[in-house]
Amino acid sequence: MIRQELQAAIEKRQHLLDEGTNALRLLDGHGDGLSGVFLEAYADHWLVSTRDDQLPSEVRTWLKDQHRTVYWKRLDQHEKEDPTHVAGPTLDTAFNARESGVNYRIHFQAGYSQGIFLDQRLNRQRVRKHSSHGQTVLNTFAYTGAFSVCAALAGATTTTLDLSQVYLDWARDNFRANELDPEQHYFCKGDTFHWLKRFARQGRQFDGIILDPPTFSRDDKGKTFRVEKDYHRLVTLAHNCLAPGGWILCCTNCRKLDPRDFAMMVRKGAPNGKITPLSMPEEYSGENYLKSLWVEKA
Repeated sequence: MIRQELQAAIEKRQHLLDEGTNALRLLDGHGDGLSGVFLEAYADHWLVSTRDDQLPSEVRTWLKDQHRTVYWKRLDQHEKEDPTHVAGPTLDTAFNARESGVNYRIHFQAGYSQGIFLDQRLNRQRVRKHSSHGQTVLNTFAYTGAFSVCAALAGATTTTLDLSQVYLDWARDNFRANELDPEQHYFCKGDTFHWLKRFARQGRQFDGIILDPPTFSRDDKGKTFRVEKDYHRLVTLAHNCLAPGGWILCCTNCRKLDPRDFAMMVRKGAPNGKITPLSMPEEYSGENYLKSLWVEKA
């Protein structure tokens, strides 16, 4: 029975897969009647994730019958382990996957995260749509720079900001994977709060800013940031660096933060902005955890 449910869930997402997109969530746990089982495609390779300590045996058997490379990841924010090999040839190096015609470097052996957060698919499309030649876009907490690549492909000059040099180098690889010259863009290593204050002092403004911080972080001075308490401070600092007519993409995947409370925090940080709520992609049919707001400055 579970084989039929797995196959049915995958088939209903086939219309989202084409020459331009081979990276996509295929199974979404409870939303597909498969509580605790999530499956993502990256090119011809699959990553299955569960909240349990073991992959259900029937699911494992079905995955082995698919004749492709499959890795399994245990979802645990406290013990972030690398995915383990389940079936098919092993993958020890990075490879390209595509979403909406954009290439991203993926690595199953690079730690807990594989290089892109697929739940941001529609937000990446929106950033590309609202970026253009002559504009500047700042991507904070940038991870591997996926938003930066989308803005750059639209012609904007991007600034990619992250604490990790490893991720900044990965972001440069993503630029090269799309025939973009990273030397024509900016990459900043450091704390987002520090850089936003510095940009404001310099009078530097951006036409677009992406704010997608981790739920919890600690800077080099030991000061903590918690989304549910401090997000409004982040929006305020970003708004001070936003050019007239510019936009901010505000996101959080903090599950314990109510959408209404999140909207109030964003409003507090950008009191005169026009705020539009954004939806998660249709393939995420289970928990509506990702909260996204589009803020436009008058």
